[in-house]
Amino acid sequence: MTRSDEAEAFFYDVYTAVQQIPYGKVTSYGHIAKLIGTPQRPRQVGICLKHLSQDANAFFNHDNVPWQRVINSKGIISPRSQPSGARNQAAALREEGVTVTTGALGELMIDFSQYGWFPDELPSDNEE
Repeated sequence: MTRSDEAEAFFYDVYTAVQQIPYGKVTSYGHIAKLIGTPQRPRQVGICLKHLSQDANAFFNHDNVPWQRVINSKGIISPRSQPSGARNQAAALREEGVTVTTGALGELMIDFSQYGWFPDELPSDNEE
């Protein structure tokens, strides 16, 4: 299914914003939505990341968009239909030096006070 121009622009904005999250830092779906001017669309940010291409030849793909750096607003890696998805995300974050802890209910958590990245605007917005 082809995306509309509006959807294509949204995916582009999400992926370019996520590319700006520094190594070893995390942010929330909602903060990415806010940074790209659509604060009411955090779930759509998650959908974009879910559909990120595995094809290394794609312009945006798992290798050049650090999808693992986006978590939910509670500092928890969002559960997925495949349990291995959250574990893979935790492993990728640990490789960056991010401490991932396990809560009482098995949730995988990251401390925003230590690893959070919440700028008021994207670094690319400051470039001249």
